[in-house]
Amino acid sequence: MHRRTFLVVVPAALIAARTAQAHHGWSSFDETRPIYLEGVIRKVRWQNPHAEIMLEINQQPMPATALSLERPKQAANIDAAAVLAKATPPTRKDKVWEVEFAPITRMQAWNMAEPKIGDRVAIIGYTFKDEKGSATLRVEFWLRDGKLIPLRSAPA
Repeated sequence: MHRRTFLVVVPAALIAARTAQAHHGWSSFDETRPIYLEGVIRKVRWQNPHAEIMLEINQQPMPATALSLERPKQAANIDAAAVLAKATPPTRKDKVWEVEFAPITRMQAWNMAEPKIGDRVAIIGYTFKDEKGSATLRVEFWLRDGKLIPLRSAPA
């Protein structure tokens, strides 16, 4: 009886540890340097604790038209104009980035449909200080359908 309990508890503990390890808050990301990524989705994980995609990027600069996109109001006080003005492509040469979006409930609040493999996307967000570590981006804004969709908080 004790052995069966152990066999059930250990895998559950490993899964919980893996989930906790994979998820990290905003403090891990350098919010002083917004990064612009544009590319094609190669993988989608639409699940909690947040939605994720694997994005094959093309190292393009952000189009000037992004500065004039409609900006919906959000609950968090984020200066979208300042973030857009500072956004640049990454300096690292990775072709594929792991992109972390907001939790699914927040994506739903913004009426964001699940993206599909092969979709082209443009996003602005933050990576680790000095672009060290893995090629990971935490999304602040998603440029979609002529709008700048903020993902840090819920709609205001």
